[in-house]
Amino acid sequence: MKITRWMTLAVAAWPLVALAAGEASPFVGKWEWNKALSKPPPGEPPPAGMELEFDRADTLHVHWSVTVIDATGRKTTDTYDLPANGEFYPVDADSTASFQLGANSLKAVFRGPGGESDTMTCTLANANQRMICNGEITSADGKTASYVDVYDRK
Repeated sequence: MKITRWMTLAVAAWPLVALAAGEASPFVGKWEWNKALSKPPPGEPPPAGMELEFDRADTLHVHWSVTVIDATGRKTTDTYDLPANGEFYPVDADSTASFQLGANSLKAVFRGPGGESDTMTCTLANANQRMICNGEITSADGKTASYVDVYDRK
């Protein structure tokens, strides 16, 4: 299901924080998915692993990569560079995303072509060493499923 892929992308997108000019974002760096603490949506098999890398996270753009590792160990990496201003932008040929920045959080909404969506809010914890993302996927028929993705700084 394509929305599951967006969930993964959303996870990578949410940890963006606009800090005062000249300060480094606490989200910049490498993050590793914590499978033991994460809870995928019911019925969705979890990946073997995920890694995030944020190169830039500021009020103008966020630049990040997400690598998903499947059960066979195969890695798939996608890289994104999008504005972080709360407006919707295309992320591929038929889906859009919006990111709203907070002081230490980010809300992201991904929309698919059939009316499906993925909404997630990520916050930092443990002295910025852990990122906790709470999300909800809504299918085109209006059914919802919640999930939690937890990442630890590498």
